[in-house]
Amino acid sequence: MRALVQRVTRAAVTVGGEPVAAIGPGLLVLLGITHDDGPEQADRLADKVRALRVFPDAEGRMNDALDDREVLCVSQFTLYGDARKGNRPSYVAAARPEHAEPLYERFADRLGAARGRFGADMAVELVNDGPVTVMVEV
Repeated sequence: MRALVQRVTRAAVTVGGEPVAAIGPGLLVLLGITHDDGPEQADRLADKVRALRVFPDAEGRMNDALDDREVLCVSQFTLYGDARKGNRPSYVAAARPEHAEPLYERFADRLGAARGRFGADMAVELVNDGPVTVMVEV
């Protein structure tokens, strides 16, 4: 399981032009799930994201964790795209929807995250804060 975590001042998801979710300051998490992932990985990654010290403390250093800031979680099977052979990525490492969706929901629930619509063609808007972007894997 891997997550691309972006510190944002705001982020939003729309599907077919209709708003689905939006947050203010916090984290946008693009979540990728592979075949071998299970509930333990979802819990461990959610806890790791919650504990990431990527927000400025009183002295302006990146030293504070999420605390009461918001999270927007978006499913992103393309995080498991493999383009080492040729120019068209292969997504065979990405979990099938029936395996991935319950783990996506578990991860988002554990973080109390707003979420996109699993499996939908989503438009994701964000304003990076920093910018700060971190790849986290378990």
